[in-house]
Amino acid sequence: MKRRYTLLDIFSGGGGFARGFYDAGFHIKLAIDNYPPAAKTYKLNFPYAHFIADDVKEIDKPLLAGLIDVDDVDVVIASPPCEPFTGANPERKRNPLDRLYSDPAGQLFLHAIRLIGEIKPLVFVIENVPGILESSIKAAIKGELKRVGYNTIYFNVLRAEEHGTPSSRTRVFISNVRLSPTKKRGPIVEEALRGLPEPGAPYPANHEYPPEVPRRHRRRLHKLRWGESLIKYTGAEGRMLPNYIRLHPHRIAPTVMGTSRFIHPYEDRLLTVREQARLMGFPDHHIFLGSRDAQYDMVGEAVPPPLAHAIAEYILKILPELGLGDMRWS
Repeated sequence: MKRRYTLLDIFSGGGGFARGFYDAGFHIKLAIDNYPPAAKTYKLNFPYAHFIADDVKEIDKPLLAGLIDVDDVDVVIASPPCEPFTGANPERKRNPLDRLYSDPAGQLFLHAIRLIGEIKPLVFVIENVPGILESSIKAAIKGELKRVGYNTIYFNVLRAEEHGTPSSRTRVFISNVRLSPTKKRGPIVEEALRGLPEPGAPYPANHEYPPEVPRRHRRRLHKLRWGESLIKYTGAEGRMLPNYIRLHPHRIAPTVMGTSRFIHPYEDRLLTVREQARLMGFPDHHIFLGSRDAQYDMVGEAVPPPLAHAIAEYILKILPELGLGDMRWS
């Protein structure tokens, strides 16, 4: 029989990263996240996985061992909060190292490394934004991972749109193996949204009528052309970033974020949660729970499932070649 490899998911969110691995054939042993809507969403979509809805700082190997055979975990995936490192955050600390060591949210990245060091999987993959590539942060992460036993580290820069996702998204996947997943063209916006009923239909879930565009912007909405945005907001270092973008139907969508909202390419309304989930490559049977804002956030903060699936498929190819030597831990 073909072995079914096992997975542990840290900072699981609503399960985008896990969705790709699950659909590739991985068995999800356990997930960790202390955001209540994410915990409910994850358990609904992966009911056989153990779930710890607690602060990762309070979790260690002995606690995990009370639920699963920790030594049987093959792969650990983790998506620590990106807010300390992203350029979209106007409150990002100016000193790069402070983002990792002083920001309380940034320190969670270090706890992901700690847990990986305690579990010692054959493969780990930590996802975050490109801001993590600043030289001092990169060097610090390498040092922390070496301290817990991993000497060879790769900072894999992958683009979701090159791996079957109908929206752009560049992310860094830090791992102890080089990741070279197969590239695949994704659908354009029009293709991704095709076949959905009008909002409010009983199926699929998360396709309720979206909130209205703020009143002060409605007069401009009808004249908004494809690719134009209704508003701009201030990001890190005073950069102006667009929001409420009218999607171009014949292109892929811009990056989906928890704070971003898109205007339908043909209708004068915002996208529903399900429509935004489609732009991230979520299947319609992946359901989101919690308030509507929480649902939008879980979609926008996820690893796109098609990209996760491509990574999982690649790891499945190389796992049989990995032993318990330096590739795993030292």
